Amino acid sequence: MNTDTHLERAISLVEETLAGARQAPLVQAFFDEPTFTATYVISDPATKRAAIIDSVLDFDHASGSTGFASADLVIAYVEQEGLTVEWLLETHAHADHLSAAPYLQEKLGGKLAIGADIVTVQDVFGKIFNEGTQFERNGSQFDVLLNDGDTLQIGELELVALHVPGHTLADMAFVIGDALFTGDTMFMPDYGSARADFPGGDARALYRSVRRLMELPDATRVFLCHDYKAPNRDHFVWETTMLAERTGNVHLHKDVTEDDFVAMRTQRDATLEMPRLILPAIQVNMRAGHLPEPEDNGVVYLKLPLNLLR
Repeated sequence: MNTDTHLERAISLVEETLAGARQAPLVQAFFDEPTFTATYVISDPATKRAAIIDSVLDFDHASGSTGFASADLVIAYVEQEGLTVEWLLETHAHADHLSAAPYLQEKLGGKLAIGADIVTVQDVFGKIFNEGTQFERNGSQFDVLLNDGDTLQIGELELVALHVPGHTLADMAFVIGDALFTGDTMFMPDYGSARADFPGGDARALYRSVRRLMELPDATRVFLCHDYKAPNRDHFVWETTMLAERTGNVHLHKDVTEDDFVAMRTQRDATLEMPRLILPAIQVNMRAGHLPEPEDNGVVYLKLPLNLLR
C-alpha cells in the first residue's frame, strides 16, 4: 500500500495546531465581488511575517483598463498591521481574474510561488495564444515552483503544499497551521465543485484530489478562492470546515462515488459558458501577473482569438 507521506505531514500540522502545540495563523480575507474572488493575508502572530494568496488586479473588460483598488486594500491592511510579506502564492493560473502579484511584490516584497505544473499550462496556452519563442515556458516568471509536499516558512508558521489537479493540471492547495486554502479545488458545501473542462482539467482527478483533502481533520478551517452564492443563500461565504465539506458538499460529500461525480461534472460542464475574463486572465496569469511587453507604439495588447473557446 502506498503511504501518502505528504498528506500525513499536512494532517500532523493541522492536529498539532488544533492541540495548541503550534501557533494558529491569523487569516484576513478580502472578497472581490466583481470576480467573486477571496484573497487572503495569512500572518504569524509571533513574528508578523505574512503570505498573500490569490490576489486580484482590477480589470475593466469593456475599456481594457487595469486598476489597483483591490490590491491597495491588501496593502493598507499589511501596513496597518505591521506585517512583513514573505510569500505571494497562487493556487493556480486563474481563468476568472487577473493576478496583482507583481504590483504587490513591488510594494511589499516577498517571493512569488506557484505549482511546478505551471510549465505545462504555459506550454498549452503559449500555443493557443501563439506567443512565439519570446514567451518563456519554464516557469521562470515565478520565483519558486512548488511540488507536492514542499514546505515553506511564514515566520514560525509552516506551510505544506499539496498538488490537487482536476480543475486544472497545476492546482495547488496550501495547509498552514489548522487552515487549508483550496484554490478552486473545492467550493462551499451548498455550491459544490469547480468545473473540470479547461485544458488539462479532469473530473476524475478532481474527485481524487478532493477526497485526498477530505482526509484532513474535521476542525480544519477551509478557505475557498471563490463563492457565487448558492441558491437560497443571499450572502457570500468563503470559509467553512472540513467536516462540513465531507458531510454536506452537494457534489462531493462522502457518499458520492467517483463515477457518479464524473458523470455529473461532465454533464454540468457541458452547459457552462466560458468565464468572462478567461482570455485576458490566462494571458496575464501565465506570465505571473505581468502584462505582455508594450509594442513599438508603447501600448500593451492582449490577444482575442476568435472562435477558439466556443
